Amino acid sequence: MPETRSLPVPDGLAGERVDAALARLLGFSRTRAAELAEAGAVLLDGRVLGKSDRLVAGGWLEVTIPDPPAAAAAPPEPVPGLRVVFEDEDVVVVDKPVGVAAHPSPGWEGPTVVGGLQAAGYRVSTSGAAERQGIVHRLDVGTSGLMVVAKTELAYSVLKRAFKERTVEKVYHALVQGHMDPFAGTIDAPVGRDPRHDYRFAVVAGGKPSITHYETLEAMPGASLLEIHLETGRTHQIRVHTSALRHPCVGDTTYGADPVLARKLGLTRQWLHAVRLGFAHPRDGHPVVVASEYPEDLAAALEAVREGVR
Repeated sequence: MPETRSLPVPDGLAGERVDAALARLLGFSRTRAAELAEAGAVLLDGRVLGKSDRLVAGGWLEVTIPDPPAAAAAPPEPVPGLRVVFEDEDVVVVDKPVGVAAHPSPGWEGPTVVGGLQAAGYRVSTSGAAERQGIVHRLDVGTSGLMVVAKTELAYSVLKRAFKERTVEKVYHALVQGHMDPFAGTIDAPVGRDPRHDYRFAVVAGGKPSITHYETLEAMPGASLLEIHLETGRTHQIRVHTSALRHPCVGDTTYGADPVLARKLGLTRQWLHAVRLGFAHPRDGHPVVVASEYPEDLAAALEAVREGVR
């Protein structure tokens, strides 16, 4: 069944073109918003709007979103190891296992958080691009740990803003090669596409501002366990920043880690885990804080390093 979303025009969007306003308000691409308007699916106070019409403050907006074609979406599949650690009517927080993407993307045919939740019967917000519905932040396929997914449009809107305004606490533990100098500090370096390898990212002039705070929790022969607080959330940010200081995450051969050490430890991915996530609940603002233990592969590798494997 098509879904209809009804809401007042926010003051901040008064005077905006319909396609631009819907893109900002509902998380669509501007092209998708324009298609809906051209199909007569956007009404203001009962009047059909075109894509270039302007919104009026105080008006009542109705947007009818048709179901996607049945052939366009693969049926969701259960994801072994995907564990729900917190859930209510607005949000669901999952502990994501390694090897699972946040959402479908071109070229990825493996399991996803969105698909796993849908297969398990959880409602996911329809806000956001079709393949990223409900997703307000992401973890790499090779990074395990905590992710929050929006179940309602309210949660999507509020959480997207919270991540953008950097009010969400995102805490990671990373096992890196060598010892950081100083033992605690801040890495403030712009991150963008690596000009030499388009599948990687790098510290580059003109990249997006990226800030990583770190503290050494434990120094071991040849490696250090770090606690990392992200102020920004760029793709591969922790991996890029630690690599740029010549202390890549153990096992992260994409970013310069020692492949021999990775083999000795049985690691097939970077030693990086999202251990804690804290945010103000999108409906009433009360604090939500969740934590995650290390998965078996990371715990075993850490113990081996403590015992002197180098």
